[in-house]
Amino acid sequence: MSLKYTIEVMELLDDANANGECVTQLFKDIDHCEATYETVKGEQGSTDFVKIVIKGTQGKISGGKAPSLGIVGRLGGLGARPNRIGFVSDGDGAAAAVTVALKLAKMAAKGDRLPGDVYVTTHICPTAPTQPHEPVDFMGSPVDILTMNEYEVVPEMDAVLSIDTTKGNKVFNHRGIALSPTVKSGYVLKFNDDMLRIMEMTTGELPFTFTVTTQDITPYGNDVFHINSILQPAVATDAPVIGVAITARTAVPGSGTGASHEVDVAQAVRFSIEVAKEYTQNQFKFYDEDEFKRLEKLYGSMKHLQTLGNA
Repeated sequence: MSLKYTIEVMELLDDANANGECVTQLFKDIDHCEATYETVKGEQGSTDFVKIVIKGTQGKISGGKAPSLGIVGRLGGLGARPNRIGFVSDGDGAAAAVTVALKLAKMAAKGDRLPGDVYVTTHICPTAPTQPHEPVDFMGSPVDILTMNEYEVVPEMDAVLSIDTTKGNKVFNHRGIALSPTVKSGYVLKFNDDMLRIMEMTTGELPFTFTVTTQDITPYGNDVFHINSILQPAVATDAPVIGVAITARTAVPGSGTGASHEVDVAQAVRFSIEVAKEYTQNQFKFYDEDEFKRLEKLYGSMKHLQTLGNA
């Protein structure tokens, strides 16, 4: 049923006047759900940061102990107006995140509440700038990445799924979704077996994954190459982060219009919902805690990779 909500959300966001208010109105009067937004101005305009919380039956908000999942919709902007007319490929991350929140909220209203709380964050900007990048141009943003992390990566998140369009490269030759390994506190850890199992189940295909480089897990602003911002949440938290990339067979610019595929976005939504169900029931963890402790004991902290380093 995720495709229905995906189409609804994408139609809502494909609007020159899309904003945080129109998104939060989707959740008006839905029980066990809170949706808020805040307008933040940057050097190149403004954007509305949205936070949607779907409360669990045993979540920490209610005094319970069930783990809380964070789902971050990463993007520069929904549109590149006035230079480009319409919804851009880069907006898929926001569309997926809002759709996950809407589906989970509707499920909760129908009696299918998860045990843990789910925090969904993203930002809504239909007039974002563009910026040069190889092999195709990226979308920019009215605000910098530190501001995005401040509003989108909240302390309540025990683990994070970061959903981002990742088409502006020649790394992928697959259309759909792909998973990163787990990133935590500067370490790139092994691929999560449970995530791969859920991906197989929700896509009906063998799992697709992508390689993460050291550059990708360092903050923007250090003048090194990043595939995109999909793992930037990992520089702002010690919670484990896994990237969910929405991919294409060819290199597609983030500022390209007519390049979003509802079925692919819905695939990311279905995957994220199943992860939320199992994770908040404590059925798996994002990483092997004992192995992580051993890595730190053997090799020390890698948290310096979460900083801008020695400028």
